[in-house]
Amino acid sequence: MAMLMPPTAAPTTEPLPGAPGRFDAQRVRALARRTFAIEAEALAALSRRESGGFVAAVQAMLACRGRTVVMGMGKSGHVGRKIAATLASTGTPAFFVHPAEASHGDLGMVTAGDVVLAISNSGESDELAAILPAVRRLGITLVAMTGRADSTLARHADILLDSAVDQEACPMNLAPTASTTAQMALGDALAVALLDARGFVEEDFARSHPGGSLGRRLLMHVQDLMRTGDALPRVPPQAPLTAVLREMSRGGLGFAAVVDDQERVLGIFTDGDLRRLIERGAELLGLKAADVMHRAPRCIRAAALAVEAAALMEQHRITSVLVVDDGRRLVGALNSNDLMRAKVI
Repeated sequence: MAMLMPPTAAPTTEPLPGAPGRFDAQRVRALARRTFAIEAEALAALSRRESGGFVAAVQAMLACRGRTVVMGMGKSGHVGRKIAATLASTGTPAFFVHPAEASHGDLGMVTAGDVVLAISNSGESDELAAILPAVRRLGITLVAMTGRADSTLARHADILLDSAVDQEACPMNLAPTASTTAQMALGDALAVALLDARGFVEEDFARSHPGGSLGRRLLMHVQDLMRTGDALPRVPPQAPLTAVLREMSRGGLGFAAVVDDQERVLGIFTDGDLRRLIERGAELLGLKAADVMHRAPRCIRAAALAVEAAALMEQHRITSVLVVDDGRRLVGALNSNDLMRAKVI
């Protein structure tokens, strides 16, 4: 009986140097280049043959009243989990269901208003095939992402996403490599097309990533971080310089705001201002806050984004800003340490 041999991948770059089974730096580099070339060509081929199936899949997911349920076994399952996570974080409600678990009760997570995205390179995964009749009975839209248009999965599907590749990057043409790259890219393309069609913007992304750096940058406001009340170092304009210095030390922010009796900001005196006075040899005794204050301090509103305060500090090379209301009354203060603790900068 003839032995079935695995298909041999046609070389896409220079022949591999050395021999398998031992470490050879030149062979390692050649394999890396070969892998990149094969997977790059797989993605280029996807782009060249894009058909109406992709547009139909995007339309189905946009029109979906429920969620996009992603399924896949093995490496396709790992890719599916990532695709589901990317969809969910970019405005398309989605989650992953393991096909084997679906046969034992998890299929109850799929409802009539959902869209199922089933991923299988061969299209013949036993676990997926076992639940296809049940999925079809729900009357939902089934999108198949497969490398074989004549497979069982493709025949059951309403919409076909062709993820076929000419060869895997694996030298034996066996390990899922180029095929999983193609699946991942198709999933990313779906997510990008959907977020654009939904009008999904940075603020939406931040709301689904409140713990990430973008969430902090786009959702955190000055009022969330600013010092208020007794924590605000402030003095009247007639205060002697010694009182100003004591207030600066008490506040620990490196400055004292100068305000009138209505709490309106008149100016600011900072550590830097004190240093410059000393460098000039100024006679400090007898000076008052009004004599030494900087009369045009940088101010910001409490409702501004914290990242705007960071940009203001960077632009003017300062470490603190005063927070004022519409009447220029002092309501808070913020310095670079506050922004760093909140990981805004």
